[in-house]
Amino acid sequence: MLFSFPFGGFNPADFKNPFQQEPQEGASPGPKRERKPRKAIGNAFTRMLINLAVTLAVGAAYFYFELPALNFHAEEFYVFLFLLCVVYCVCAIFTSAFQGEGVKGYVGFVKKQCTIPFFLVLALIAVTVIGALSSWVVLRAGKYSQLLPVESGDFAADIEEISYDQIPMLDEDSAQRLGSRVLGELSDMVSQFEILPSYTQINYQGRPVRVTSLAYGDLVKWFTNRSSGLPAYLVIDMATQEAEVVRLKEGMKYTVAEHFGRYLPRHLRFHYPTYMFADPVFEIDEEGHPYWVCPRMVKTIGLFGGSDIRGAVLVDAVTGESQYYEEVPSWVDHVYDAELIMEQYDFYGMYKNGFLNSIFGQREVTLTTEGYNYIAIGDDVYMYTGVTSVTSDQSNIGFILSNQRTKQTRFYSVSGATERSAQDSAESQVQQMRYEATFPLLLNIADQPTYFMALKGADGLVKMYAMVNVQQYNIVETGGTVAECESNYRRALADYGIISESDSQTAPADQEEVSGIIAEIRSAVIAGNTHYYVRLEGMEVFFDLSAAQMPEAALLDVGMSATFHCGLDEEGNLPQSGLWPALDFSWEGWQGSRAPSPGEELASETIEEFDAA
Repeated sequence: MLFSFPFGGFNPADFKNPFQQEPQEGASPGPKRERKPRKAIGNAFTRMLINLAVTLAVGAAYFYFELPALNFHAEEFYVFLFLLCVVYCVCAIFTSAFQGEGVKGYVGFVKKQCTIPFFLVLALIAVTVIGALSSWVVLRAGKYSQLLPVESGDFAADIEEISYDQIPMLDEDSAQRLGSRVLGELSDMVSQFEILPSYTQINYQGRPVRVTSLAYGDLVKWFTNRSSGLPAYLVIDMATQEAEVVRLKEGMKYTVAEHFGRYLPRHLRFHYPTYMFADPVFEIDEEGHPYWVCPRMVKTIGLFGGSDIRGAVLVDAVTGESQYYEEVPSWVDHVYDAELIMEQYDFYGMYKNGFLNSIFGQREVTLTTEGYNYIAIGDDVYMYTGVTSVTSDQSNIGFILSNQRTKQTRFYSVSGATERSAQDSAESQVQQMRYEATFPLLLNIADQPTYFMALKGADGLVKMYAMVNVQQYNIVETGGTVAECESNYRRALADYGIISESDSQTAPADQEEVSGIIAEIRSAVIAGNTHYYVRLEGMEVFFDLSAAQMPEAALLDVGMSATFHCGLDEEGNLPQSGLWPALDFSWEGWQGSRAPSPGEELASETIEEFDAA
């Protein structure tokens, strides 16, 4: 509203803009400026070809980098199809020049131009919803409980006592430390390569070892070394704690550390586009040739449920040659992942009496404990984990052993302490040293289920060993060597009346005790560890003593009366020549630097002087 002033002066109504033109008399206001329609690209067929070309280009790039399995059981396959539909629709809008007014106009246009992709997206949504429902554990609890066939086993009958040189004494963390140390000693490699953090536990030539591949230090080092490939892999002996870098005549060119076409998952996808794979693991065959074991994953319940393994693809790490085996060769040790086995057992323990029982009543509902370990039995590696009631986390009702190659699983009903309780008991025995116990390994000692643990110091290296009785975890013994630890443990079992006094002194059947006078001692440094090679009089075999495991070996001298405990060969005999590892040793006294004459006795004062030293 304009204000007027009756007393004269300035009136806003009388003000005129000098720059505003007066409309001519009788002229009508001009029409609004219309938006020119944008021109579409070519005809309908040309636009469709362009849309398809762009969609295929984007899809090819996505497939190359993300590597989705072209399998209706793979969730990523539906993401891939949905992406292709979206790309086609967006491209159609651009090539057809955004024809339409407002949101409704664009939506209607997209429906006309993208009818097939639109209905394909609806179909994908419907299939994924139906597939998820068909795999829902609430509706298929019975099927989930049958994923892992479980047999009952007899612990004493199924699990034999293991010799000292077969007991895995290192966990993965300790293996990584040893591997890093031995690689650091090789100046020609440490500057160019690093170690993959994943170590696979396998049986190699009858020994429990962990193996892993090298990796390129960075992208520049990959570019300068890719033509020759990765030159070596690492083997960590879990019994002797020795690390070895195994050099190859021809480098490994197909690994998870590669790029582009030689990147292992991409190499697999291009050769097996419909297969779903679990994580590949590095292994070596009995001749030491490197392979990648790539388990083939399948879905067995509904569309997306019931993950399981059906065979594996073996990829030669050097040449890239691959072959699928539904039944893998016997030298392969790691096909079924421990996490998958534990998941399947949890389904069995939770739902074997129905889904409702797992929530209400919970009759015979069991779960695996947190953590697992591996043990070699025969030529296979077994995964071990405890089993506890769903209503209790203080004790185990048993444990399972599962073959990682065949998935054969047995449950052993042995009530006792949980692994965590056993670790606490072992650590309390040496609490003044503040050692940390590794996750327990289950052994048969005198037909008693026994937790075996390594005790590590702050530097991460193994300092001592501990054994804890599963059923009576107040029975705890430690030792500087495995043999000493077992000897103390057997004595404790006898003191508690669990075994006889004679059994407490019984060595495993696959060992032999050898005594005599030391005639010769030699030493050598291997992978940073000193080894002493001791020969007794009348024998040609040298007994190998590792100073890392038995520091007392440095005190041995020619002329001492010594006793060695040694494992036997495959034929059950002690070798007559060459080198042979000693599992333990002891000496009775010092007899100077020469062997005594027949009938010569050691002076008592000499023994006292040696004991004092």
